[in-house]
Amino acid sequence: MTKHITDCTILNNGVTMPWLGIGTYKAKGKEVQQAVETALEVGYRSIDTASVYGNEEEVGQAIASSGVARNELFVTTKLWNDDQGFDSTLRAFEASQKALGLNVIDLYLIHWPGRDQYKETWRAFERLYSEGSVRAIGVSNFQVHHLRDLIDEGGTVPAVNQVELHPGLIQQELQDFCGEQGIQLEAWSPIMKGKLNQDSTLKGLAQKYGKTPAQIILRWDIQNQIVTIPKSVTPERIRENADIFDFELTPDELRQIDALDADKRTGPHPDQLFWD
Repeated sequence: MTKHITDCTILNNGVTMPWLGIGTYKAKGKEVQQAVETALEVGYRSIDTASVYGNEEEVGQAIASSGVARNELFVTTKLWNDDQGFDSTLRAFEASQKALGLNVIDLYLIHWPGRDQYKETWRAFERLYSEGSVRAIGVSNFQVHHLRDLIDEGGTVPAVNQVELHPGLIQQELQDFCGEQGIQLEAWSPIMKGKLNQDSTLKGLAQKYGKTPAQIILRWDIQNQIVTIPKSVTPERIRENADIFDFELTPDELRQIDALDADKRTGPHPDQLFWD
């Protein structure tokens, strides 16, 4: 049983990554800096950002002022679509390094697969990894066929695949494939932007355990071996999202939540998001 906010999974290259982190999507300026500072005070040790969020600098400032030792933190950022390609990836990574104020980034992800550049981009990721600029490399929003493309090249198997995943979108085939390949699955939008808060199954379990529906979902993630990064800028919600380590759902309850799967997305389907 995962019992503490600093408990970790072990990635396929031996690097440890906390099961719970704080997401920073659409959070800007002082708001995101204060959110990260609050999260670190509460005990979070994993922070997820991306170049397109426009907040890497503030995240870096919060880390620098926190007093938390660098080796206790796990920092993820992502390469945006417009920067895909070998040379452009290396330049974009340097910009993220500078903005975050970090020499080494713990996890670097390709944000979306796009149409046809991700293999070239992955070669740049492998260089960054071999140079020691990143501790682990992975992808985001990759479907099974995208992952097979990379794996068939015979290079580095992604350490992480961060995707939209919640009880309304379980993606069982993707879960099974990542499990077989040793790729750690990570959930963005884990509570489906609050759209599941009124579900009767989740409300019933919340009442039983003295928790909120969101806390039930986050616990479901972790018990399914899924890293989760709920986003919030509200101190009370940041604390609430971390208060999921004092109870455990039963196997039957996990199956009840699985049954809520409706293949519903809050974001675009990766096979439909392209750019020029």
